[in-house]
Amino acid sequence: MKYVPLGSSSLSVSRVSLGSMTWGLQNNQQDANAQIDHALAQGINFIDTAEMYAVPPSEKTYGKTEAIIGNWLAANPSQRKDIVLASKIAGPGFSYIRDGSNISGKTVIEAIDASLIRLQTDYIDLYQLHWPNRKSPHFGNHWPNSEGFLNEDTAEETEQMLDILQGLADSVKTGKIRYCGLSDDTTWGINQYLRLSDKYDLPRMVSIQNEFSLLQTKDWPYLIENCVRENIAYLPWSPLATGILTGKYLNGARPEGSRWTLMQRNGLFRDTKNSNTAAQAYVDLAKQFDITPAQLALAWCDQVKGVTSTIIGATTMTQLEENIAAFNTELSKELMIEINDVLKQFSVPF
Repeated sequence: MKYVPLGSSSLSVSRVSLGSMTWGLQNNQQDANAQIDHALAQGINFIDTAEMYAVPPSEKTYGKTEAIIGNWLAANPSQRKDIVLASKIAGPGFSYIRDGSNISGKTVIEAIDASLIRLQTDYIDLYQLHWPNRKSPHFGNHWPNSEGFLNEDTAEETEQMLDILQGLADSVKTGKIRYCGLSDDTTWGINQYLRLSDKYDLPRMVSIQNEFSLLQTKDWPYLIENCVRENIAYLPWSPLATGILTGKYLNGARPEGSRWTLMQRNGLFRDTKNSNTAAQAYVDLAKQFDITPAQLALAWCDQVKGVTSTIIGATTMTQLEENIAAFNTELSKELMIEINDVLKQFSVPF
């Protein structure tokens, strides 16, 4: 396993991060324990979760994933020091999470305290803002003139960001979190936080996790260049595009128990004609070059310049083993040429 610095932090993380959003809905405690044990045995030291998990989110499953991780940590206290544990505060929009309120300095502190109880630990290594208070151009909202985008008042938004940083600073000072980061944010969001941190001597954002895959490359090159220049770790989530890049949803297939059989908060917006055509082309390439479609998609993501650690997830041990093996998969020059040809045809397929 290869390890890299987590942005400007003092932490070193594996090139693979174990995502956990299925734990508590598609996976139970026993499943999660097996996944964590296997990941650690393979050298993965980076585990990502969030207060709103499991996914798809609901009031019934809110906090369950953190609680499952907490149970594992309680049973394996000596291994806490070997894990870089990341979690996130939910942004606005869920009535059952702090009445759907915006993220603020006050709610950051409240959310961290609650997560620490569920996680059964004294500190969180990386604490992230799951999405900004303002409209985010993610979750299918990246098309020109997407509804609600750019409607916020910049001065008001900046004041909210400063308040959030102050709450994060308090939590760093008390030792409850070590570092902070972003998720589902933009180049402007990154740089505004950096400016505020410099101006007011507040904690610096060290990472951002955004959706990034062969079907979603909007962050290359502009946001990723910004991350490299500012020493911000870039952490792709959904590198398999919620599973479509494995080929399992092609031709309308819906395997029993798979994610696309569950109710999706924003619908199956990735399920488009172009997405399916692109996925089929990648599946065909994987077969031609004798690797699995998942390994092709994950190995491609890993080789992109500026990517720090790719967040993977699995519902079965077979999937997890296959996904981890992808990061030891070399993509030949011939295969990369073929991949790039497909990517140019379907650069924004959903």
